[in-house]
Amino acid sequence: MEDNLELLIRAKEGDDRAKEKLIEQNLALVWSIARRFTGRGYDVEDLFQIGCIGLLKCIHRFDLDYQVRFSTYAVPLIQGEIRRFLRDNGAIKVSRSLRELHIRAENCRQKILQEKGTEPGISEIAAMLSIPEEEIVMAMEAGLEVESLDVPGVMARQEEYSEELVDRVLLDQMLNELNEEEQRLIRLRFFEDRTQSETGQIMGISQVQVSRMEKRILTGMRKKVENES
Repeated sequence: MEDNLELLIRAKEGDDRAKEKLIEQNLALVWSIARRFTGRGYDVEDLFQIGCIGLLKCIHRFDLDYQVRFSTYAVPLIQGEIRRFLRDNGAIKVSRSLRELHIRAENCRQKILQEKGTEPGISEIAAMLSIPEEEIVMAMEAGLEVESLDVPGVMARQEEYSEELVDRVLLDQMLNELNEEEQRLIRLRFFEDRTQSETGQIMGISQVQVSRMEKRILTGMRKKVENES
């Protein structure tokens, strides 16, 4: 089986055969997501077809600079495509297993937040629960689905939340790629709201060095999260 990244590169260069292979290799992922929405009044085959539309959008939108697994990026977008279809047809429900996993993930998030004082990433929650990142993403999305769709603004918040999850997956991946010193600087500056001078004193470097390092890190991160075409 060819690597997703290699196929993505070729597909974006106009190789239709590579695009077809990429789709074929990720059909199992679409099936696994579609099956989570069974029992809503639609055949799983219909949901699978909707999920395939989401997969095609993922291939089109995915930026090779994201440095994140294609499957991790694709899960919330494929699920979002199916959710929109069900929402528009008044068939949104959340499975018991997803609700339970959402509760476990939220409890885990709260525990890490209390212990470390920083918001945990998707990978950290997944590691603590020994559950794949993709399932954590889907469970966290399910958290908003349990709200009544009759409440004004819930649908809009669901769309915003889906985009936020994609951003969190990418942010989590990018932070893990930074070295220990860079991660410490980001944590002090943006999670603990330290000034550049305070950060420099804690890290034992000058304010100018903090400024330069911060600029270099943020510039690199911005390049990886440019607006999707």
